[in-house]
Amino acid sequence: MPNKERDSVRRNLLAALMRKADADLYPSSTMLDVIESLLTEEDLPQYERLLLSHIDGDAYPSIPMIRRLQRFA
Repeated sequence: MPNKERDSVRRNLLAALMRKADADLYPSSTMLDVIESLLTEEDLPQYERLLLSHIDGDAYPSIPMIRRLQRFA
């Protein structure tokens, strides 16, 4: 498959998973792992916002989610 088509598949899959992770109160670690495997530098700010919104919106935020975000700091 040509690189342009591969990138399109990557972007579409990443967008779908980001929407699902954003809508899910507790996105699975597997889904977040796949998202992280698809990220480019350009995608990182959106993913950071997604994690921060989950951390900010929870009275007792998930330590694994905090650590995920910490890895990008």
